Amino acid sequence: MNNAAADPALFSTETVREVVSKIIEFKERIFGIDQKNGVVKIRIHRDVLPYIAQRLAIMGDIYLRTMVASDERSLEGVYKLYYVFGVDREHTNIVLEVALPQEEPRVSTIVDINRASDWYELEAHDMFGIEFLDRKLYRFVLPGDWPEGVHPLRKEYSVPDLMKLYRPKAIEYAKEIGAESIVTIPIGPYHPALHEPEFFELYIRGEKIIDTRYVGFMVHRGIEKLGENMKYDQVPFLAERICGICGFVHSTSYCQAVENALDIYVPERASFIRSIILEIERIHSHLLWIGVALHLLGYDTGFMHSWRIREQIMLLAELLTGSRKTYGINVVGGVRRDIDSDKIKKAIDVLKHVEDEFRKLIEISVNVPQVIARLRGTGILPLGEAKALSLVGPTARGSGLNRDVRRDYPYAAYKYVSFRVPVYNEGDNLARTLVRVDEVFESINMLYQLFDKVPPGDVRAESWSVEAYRLGIGSVEAPRGEVIHVVVTGEYSPYRWRVRAPTYQNLPAVPIMLKDADLADVPLTIASIDPCFSCTDRAIVVNIGSGTIKAIPMEVLSLKGSKAIG
Repeated sequence: MNNAAADPALFSTETVREVVSKIIEFKERIFGIDQKNGVVKIRIHRDVLPYIAQRLAIMGDIYLRTMVASDERSLEGVYKLYYVFGVDREHTNIVLEVALPQEEPRVSTIVDINRASDWYELEAHDMFGIEFLDRKLYRFVLPGDWPEGVHPLRKEYSVPDLMKLYRPKAIEYAKEIGAESIVTIPIGPYHPALHEPEFFELYIRGEKIIDTRYVGFMVHRGIEKLGENMKYDQVPFLAERICGICGFVHSTSYCQAVENALDIYVPERASFIRSIILEIERIHSHLLWIGVALHLLGYDTGFMHSWRIREQIMLLAELLTGSRKTYGINVVGGVRRDIDSDKIKKAIDVLKHVEDEFRKLIEISVNVPQVIARLRGTGILPLGEAKALSLVGPTARGSGLNRDVRRDYPYAAYKYVSFRVPVYNEGDNLARTLVRVDEVFESINMLYQLFDKVPPGDVRAESWSVEAYRLGIGSVEAPRGEVIHVVVTGEYSPYRWRVRAPTYQNLPAVPIMLKDADLADVPLTIASIDPCFSCTDRAIVVNIGSGTIKAIPMEVLSLKGSKAIG
């Protein structure tokens, strides 16, 4: 590496200068450092990845935001890994780019240095066949009967190819019995009507949880692969369907990643409209969650009132976008729908009414003794664990980790408004609930400011051009926490599109939160991270002593002293 290129004085932030000064000793293993649009990309040899990761770990307040694996054999004859570390206080991303030769795609694990890398490594092993040395690797995303050696996100496989390979054992059996078609319906912990089932295996003694194992990815939708065959402005419609609650978050994050990669200017009015819709989406999501939480606690009156108030927000979203959900207004370079002054006036009136009604609901709900008793002191997640796992959103802020992408990596119109980031230190279910309650009021306050400051002008960039193989990062503070999209541009569509939702980052904390918890507190504790998957409606309990097996509805399981496992 050219020593001048590694001169710490050339870099814009204190932490980046410190990072560069610490890696200069690896001169011949550092192949270049680029700095652009808040992203510092450091190209390193795979041999020094653990050492550099160790240096980042001991610096503190540098978090692994995501890791992206990419098949770039057709470009440079290599696979690549992009480790994206965030320096929140300096609004900067540090990307370690690691090239792996196609004949030997392997690299040392960093999971012993950074626990948040665990799922990323397992996923890269499944989807690209990358080997991570000195750790146990196992099927993580792909089903157990998936053919060995077939890694879906490699470029040689098309979507039709992969569809033919899906469930090969089921196809083989169907041929044996002469079936003309196959419909596989998962029964048991996987509900046939749900598109994102999950499974928590609880190990209990009496009614206390002693360990938890999570199994997910039963239905992998292949969205990233589909995006590789779509035009840039088609992808937002797909991105918005990643999540049924916070879809606009995903389409915004994708658009911002492309805009970051290609230096596309987004008109200020469009930025304001994006922030407005994002905060409306946050309010409706939090009201939904608060209602569900009250339902799990047996306070159905609070549940119904929370959803009644939420309905006004859904109607407001329809007024401003034309749809109650999946708004379809995001495009690369801006939005496709404007907001006029009459709608702004109506929106402000709705917000005032919602604010008043929500305040009354909270004043009543938090004074219900049974509600507070079930929330306080349950599902505890220590600050140290939140930091170690790089947690995000209300889950992190409820444990005292002060992180919020709107403030730490400003985007859209957030730099034009003032707001408080609610943080609680207790780390229990009550703390995570109060974070969301406070955020509803903060979002309403932000919306007042945004409506008041909407500037005139266009809502969409007139034109923009593509430069292939540029890296872009887009992140948005979803109701559940940070969503981050990474795009490597192609000539006509994304060459590589990586999506990391907040639940992916937060789920590894659930076993910690459930340790030594009462069985009755499991549903609420799992719900406290606001997980984005379709929940199962039953649990299976095996009584080792008697050998009996029975199914238990979730609503029975959540009752204190229900004797459900007897």
